[in-house]
Amino acid sequence: MNIISLVSYPFLPARSGGQKGIALFYKYFSRYHQVTIVGIKNNQPELADGYELLNILPNASFRYINPFIFFKLRKLIHEKKASVFILEHPYYGWLGILLKKFCGVSLVVHSHNLEGNRWKSLGKWWWCILWNYEKLTHRYADYNFFIQDADRDYAIKNFGLNKDRCITVSFGTEISEPPSDENRTSAGSSIHQQMNIPEEIPLLLFNGAFSYSPNREALENLLFKINPLLQSGGLSYLLLICGLDIPEAISNNEYPSVRFMGFVENLDYYLMGCRTFLNPVHSGGGIKTKLVEALAFNLNVVSTENGAIGVDPLLCNGKLIVCPNDDWDVFAASIVRSVHLTNTMPAVFYDHFYWANITRRAAEFIMDDR
Repeated sequence: MNIISLVSYPFLPARSGGQKGIALFYKYFSRYHQVTIVGIKNNQPELADGYELLNILPNASFRYINPFIFFKLRKLIHEKKASVFILEHPYYGWLGILLKKFCGVSLVVHSHNLEGNRWKSLGKWWWCILWNYEKLTHRYADYNFFIQDADRDYAIKNFGLNKDRCITVSFGTEISEPPSDENRTSAGSSIHQQMNIPEEIPLLLFNGAFSYSPNREALENLLFKINPLLQSGGLSYLLLICGLDIPEAISNNEYPSVRFMGFVENLDYYLMGCRTFLNPVHSGGGIKTKLVEALAFNLNVVSTENGAIGVDPLLCNGKLIVCPNDDWDVFAASIVRSVHLTNTMPAVFYDHFYWANITRRAAEFIMDDR
């Protein structure tokens, strides 16, 4: 089928988890259908892999209410002979509804969070307005993609959706099996040399985009609550903090057993070489992309309950330790336990989270009535 998708924010180059989720979904989804993505001008189309990216939308925030976009999209749908229109997030719901009505396309809403609930958790007073708009958008859709089972089940119940029109389309990984022990050992040795520390000292890792308040809160939890507990517990370790927009008020200070790496071009190198990934996120919504990536690289992971949403520990062979939200004593004790785990991620994890499998299920789902 010929498919038009609308992505209303910059995603290429893909650096954050959300950007990677878009770029990688369509990289693999385009193996099954012909895809053209309509994006904003602040993208690099040459980085599109397997699909066409047209930077049609303006960068300005008024793009979300610009009625002239309808006519551009209607023309493109006719030119491409598209039969399906995919909305990434519900914010352009009005546009998707109009295109479905006047162009005869099937409408797919690809939800990455329950946006109304996410903004409610972040304390925004207008969350209920968005919640109802989101509900309306999903009800008009022919097919609904949700990032995790809990979101799908919530929407079916509270938005009044037909369960046969809803499917879980998780964030995924490009890794189809655990990295070899040799590669992980080599990367770990290299990082130890780079940090000038003995190889027996375990490396802990946390990464994120710290302009996003849940990640910034998680970083503060690590530095001011968890790290002091680890220090008093006597564990020798080095915690590496990677990611964009680490606040200067934090990065300009020194903390025991902590190194700030900032944005790293090759995050895979650190995922390959570290022992345990830490995920003390306790707000926000949706599956945490960093969690799936870390588990795919066969790291041990210690996470809060909120941070582990969307990933079933039963798929992880004991590699994922889930702690109660805000119980930092348990979290610190779990880190100590995690550095001694030698389990391997099982094949069932990759069957579930490998991008080729995820997108194949999504591609087949929207073909059911055709």
